Amino acid sequence: MLPWYQDPVNFIAAWLRTVLSGWGLAPGAVDFILTFLGAGITALLGMLWVIFLIWYERKLIGRIQDRFGPNRVGPWGIFQPFADMLKIFVKEYITPAGADRVPYNLAPILSVASVLLIWAVIPFTMTIMGVNLNVGLLLIIASGGLSVLAVLLAGWGSNNKFAMLGGFRAVAQLISYEVPMVVSLLIPVILSGSLGVNDIVKAQNIPFLVTAPVAALIFFISSVAESGRSPFDLVEAESELVAGFNTEYSGLKFGMFYVAEFLHAFTISLLFSTLFLGGWRGPFAEQYPLLGFLYLGIKTFVVYFVVILFRGSLPRFRIDQMMDLNWKLLTPMALVSLIITALVAQPLVSLPWVQAAALFAANAAILIIFMGWAGRKVSRKRPIVGRPRPLAVPHPDDHMPVEP
Repeated sequence: MLPWYQDPVNFIAAWLRTVLSGWGLAPGAVDFILTFLGAGITALLGMLWVIFLIWYERKLIGRIQDRFGPNRVGPWGIFQPFADMLKIFVKEYITPAGADRVPYNLAPILSVASVLLIWAVIPFTMTIMGVNLNVGLLLIIASGGLSVLAVLLAGWGSNNKFAMLGGFRAVAQLISYEVPMVVSLLIPVILSGSLGVNDIVKAQNIPFLVTAPVAALIFFISSVAESGRSPFDLVEAESELVAGFNTEYSGLKFGMFYVAEFLHAFTISLLFSTLFLGGWRGPFAEQYPLLGFLYLGIKTFVVYFVVILFRGSLPRFRIDQMMDLNWKLLTPMALVSLIITALVAQPLVSLPWVQAAALFAANAAILIIFMGWAGRKVSRKRPIVGRPRPLAVPHPDDHMPVEP
């Protein structure tokens, strides 16, 4: 075990274990109490972290769009999220007549829980993580499925046709984009030889962003689409569906969907940094785990800035464009990338730098081929169905006066 000044979190956990054991508690009860405390602290910190994320994202989007952003409540508007929280807490709860109360009330809880479950397996440092599962990646994929279920329950249980349409769009969008995302996640598994998230981080002597840039790009785009952020925010298309699946929610129930959206956006940045940018790895990160936490935070905020940049600058896709991007480009590209990675990586496993160069060249070729194909498809004009008949244009002589 490292000294307290190198790894204070595990030092405190070991001290608590000693204290609880000294009180005569059984080892199983001590493990349960420590696990419960760790889960509660992680969930609490995640929920409180949303307060900063809301202010940060509003301020940054304001600058991107040449606006001030929050600038009234507190210096630089830093207390604006607290004012919003107070407003949400005092709003009236309204349950529509005819709503199915069980799915209607369960949906907001599932939307937040699905994001917090992902944090349970993310290694924040070499030694600090909720649980080091050897199938942690499967838990991340399963937790993402809960967010889809929350949207469907909200749309179905609200007894509102606009909310139901938002649920239908969730089926088309969120579930569809899980296909290329899951396929792209198989590539880090192949390169690391493990489904454990911390094992994937430790295997990145060369970040997987270098050896598998196509998988990283597909995972990033699919994650943004699954979180329902711009330009993929058709699940909550305000211009068409009022507010989408959460139309009938008010007060803290609506606030939970709001919290889940911001936390999900940050969580996909955290996942991208962990799976493709080396996570906590960096100089002296193994000797001083808190340095690893700093490295992970810097990488996450770089990715999070790109996510916010997407939201602040890109217009919304049409539904047909969004589905074409998934099924005609991302999914085939993910399958081809998976096959090429499996064929190239295994023979060169004993030569890591040669393997990295070969994989980068193969990914560059895949990207060039698919982007060229997609460019030709986009530049092609859409066919005209039922060509209109030309209008009859009168001849100028038809209006000339007739000589007597």
